Amino acid sequence: MSLQRPNILKMQGYNFGEQPISDAVIKLNTNENPYPPSPQVAEALANIQTSVLNRYPSPMATKFRETAARLHNIHIDNIIPTNGGDELLRLIITTYVDPAETVATTAPSYSLYPVLAATQNCNFVEIALSKSWNLPEDLGTLLNEKKVKAFFLINPHAPTGHLFSSEQIEKIASKFQGLLVIDEAYVDFVDPNRQHNCVPLIHRHDNLIILRTLSKGYSLAGLRFGYGLACKDLIGPLATKTRDSYNTDSIAQVLATAALQSKAYSEETWRKIRQSREVLTLALQKIGISCSPSETNFLLCTIDHPIQINAKTIYEKLRKENVYVRYFDEPLLQDKIRVTVGSDHENKRLLSLLRATIKF
Repeated sequence: MSLQRPNILKMQGYNFGEQPISDAVIKLNTNENPYPPSPQVAEALANIQTSVLNRYPSPMATKFRETAARLHNIHIDNIIPTNGGDELLRLIITTYVDPAETVATTAPSYSLYPVLAATQNCNFVEIALSKSWNLPEDLGTLLNEKKVKAFFLINPHAPTGHLFSSEQIEKIASKFQGLLVIDEAYVDFVDPNRQHNCVPLIHRHDNLIILRTLSKGYSLAGLRFGYGLACKDLIGPLATKTRDSYNTDSIAQVLATAALQSKAYSEETWRKIRQSREVLTLALQKIGISCSPSETNFLLCTIDHPIQINAKTIYEKLRKENVYVRYFDEPLLQDKIRVTVGSDHENKRLLSLLRATIKF
């Protein structure tokens, strides 16, 4: 007899992107930054003394929050540090959503959201995007009608790469009566000419939480450090009631702080990735693969000739050649692969294999 709760017994866990153990693999399947963290992060790591490890870390990562507050021009009380962005997502659901209440996101979206909803025994609703990956016009009203308690929107969107404007976000926040969670895991890769910034919205909407992570833009996926931005009343219960004690460790706090302090270095990697994204998009188009416009560090690529060769076959052929991309066997995505923008060498290898594979 299983001792699991009934909802845990019947649910499916999160399907991680494949993590190869061989250094020979070109890994373009989990949207990591191909460039190393900043030299300031490396220096901070080299200077860490093991003598600090016999003491507990700062409970609220005070130095990190002070740095983040200056970066975003907000108060330290508007910030909560978390063990990766995923911990923040879990905290939001366990703090603000009762079992049997409804959690919603878009279709398609980040596949961890339904897992977290199932863990809390919540109802889960998907709001379909249009063919051009846009949101329903009156989304806030629609969410209210469906009695949604929390809506999760990854923006820029995954796996499509589409960016929803801050005006769209504010419109949803104004009408939606529940909690609006904007997952900005990929926001660092948005073209700065768009002047996209949702952070000021937390001062105007007390139902809005913004997620940030250092995994993508700051090349620290292995560190597991994220943070949330919201009004003080939303941050308070997360920070003082449901958050794990000492949820971010001493080493992670030091390195995360160094990463934000050396933002200029990371900004240069974002520029390189945006440039590579444009080059890769054009090169893919020349061999018959179209890409959705992207403001992220990945491309959602459509295989336009499924009779000759389909997306799943391309994924499998690339994998045999030690190039990993992501294939999603689900509605709206079965004719597509998602490709992380890699280094110039990695992108050239990908294109070479695709040219050899796709011969129309």
